[in-house]
Amino acid sequence: MTDLAERFSGALHSTSRAWRQALDRRLKYLGVSQASWMTIAMAAKANSPLSQSELADRLGVEGATMVAMVDRLVKAGLVVREPSTTDRRVKRVVLTQAGTLLYGKVLAEAAAFRKELLIDLDPKMLLVATELLECLQGAIDTLP
Repeated sequence: MTDLAERFSGALHSTSRAWRQALDRRLKYLGVSQASWMTIAMAAKANSPLSQSELADRLGVEGATMVAMVDRLVKAGLVVREPSTTDRRVKRVVLTQAGTLLYGKVLAEAAAFRKELLIDLDPKMLLVATELLECLQGAIDTLP
């Protein structure tokens, strides 16, 4: 089992990385980096505006990295920082109209990219793989 578990771990890591890099190449014409479009997508998908630290946690980056990213996105006019209504020390990251438009383009390209890559897969295999990854995510979420 160890060999299969190691093979699975390697395949999961390399496929995830390759997926993001391929999508990044596809989005290159939009003029934003992978870190930028991932930050914009995470902010757009949130039910309510996220703080910089919440964004950093969801993207798996350090707080200082997220501050620099948000600075760049603010400068580009894609997001603004708004004060929290509950904690004046916290700034929430909110997409601007330009950021929302960019997210729409990212969403459309990502959907076309997924369709292109997954079209030849057996839907049953895709379902099993998706359920496996969701189960694994659930197990990870319960770890201390």
